[in-house]
Amino acid sequence: MAAPGEAPGEALRAVLRPSGALPAEALPVRGYDFSGGADHAALLRSFRTTGFQATSFAQAVAEIERMIAAKLEPLSAEQRERAAMAGPRPPSGCTIFLGFTSNLVSSGVRESIRYLVQHGMVDVLVTTAGGIEEDLIKCLAPTYIGDFSLRGRDLRENGINRIGNLLVPNDNYCKFEDWLMPILERMVDEQDTQGVRWTPSRMIARLGKEINNPESICYWAQKNNIPVLSPALTDGSLGDMIFFHSYKRPGLVLDIVEDLRLINTQAIFAHKTGMIILGGGLVKHHIANANLMRNGADFSVYVNTAQEFDGSDSGARPDEAVSWGKIRVDATPVKVYADASLVFPLLVAETFARSADAFPVPAGTSEV
Repeated sequence: MAAPGEAPGEALRAVLRPSGALPAEALPVRGYDFSGGADHAALLRSFRTTGFQATSFAQAVAEIERMIAAKLEPLSAEQRERAAMAGPRPPSGCTIFLGFTSNLVSSGVRESIRYLVQHGMVDVLVTTAGGIEEDLIKCLAPTYIGDFSLRGRDLRENGINRIGNLLVPNDNYCKFEDWLMPILERMVDEQDTQGVRWTPSRMIARLGKEINNPESICYWAQKNNIPVLSPALTDGSLGDMIFFHSYKRPGLVLDIVEDLRLINTQAIFAHKTGMIILGGGLVKHHIANANLMRNGADFSVYVNTAQEFDGSDSGARPDEAVSWGKIRVDATPVKVYADASLVFPLLVAETFARSADAFPVPAGTSEV
């Protein structure tokens, strides 16, 4: 028992337990001080010592900066020869795969993605059918800001579709059908008379060329020889139109196996690879699985809000991908648990946009 006037020793030892050594990389927590005014660049830099997802954001910035530095490293003649086997893009020190879900193209994140593609800062895109069609449809008619709470019944009666707090008039899809049907007709003609073998990526490149609009991701992708992979291309409005057209003119064939070889080859022959994946599902796994073919990506950044407790691939942390050989065991991958519409434009601002002058200038990038 403790002596009179003394606290119990067991309680003292439990509460006042001495500390051991901190991890070598531990930094003191300190946020941004607005007393000196609003310096947005300094604010974002302060995220490194702010904690929680702000610190994850800063770690993602550092990981993308490593990606860019590797991309800009000169290659030896032997390394260039091997990297050139990956595909039509100029060989570089790091092949960057960018994956994004369709809702991000519906949103204003489309412009951030388009910037990267226009300036040749990424090498391979993977998205869903919606990521293609929403990009093209926006060239025909706008999407609008609405509200999450708008009633589905009222919207349906008025022919308005809701994507979160965004609104897409159904007339937009009617315009898309009018634009797309003659192209599908020509594609079948070329398949039947010229022996053209259509793949999803080849079709997307054709649509990007046909839309001929510098606000489009697909336009710049075909112009800069950046393949756009969408293995579920029929899962959306584009598939609806292909379905309707098949009654008028059956026979269009899309070869997904050739595209599978394309994305895997990009990973296998790359000198190094980086993955930036916005959202989850198909786009996340398709990129990661391609990087399995090289025993893992060298650099990785995930941005999504999914959790791992349900065992979903969308929620899986990068370390799970390490166990599968999709990220290298010595890599420093980062996951930011956040809405990409908030985070990704800031990531682009702090990384690619800051390094823009270091990238080779693709032909014709002055159109936007």
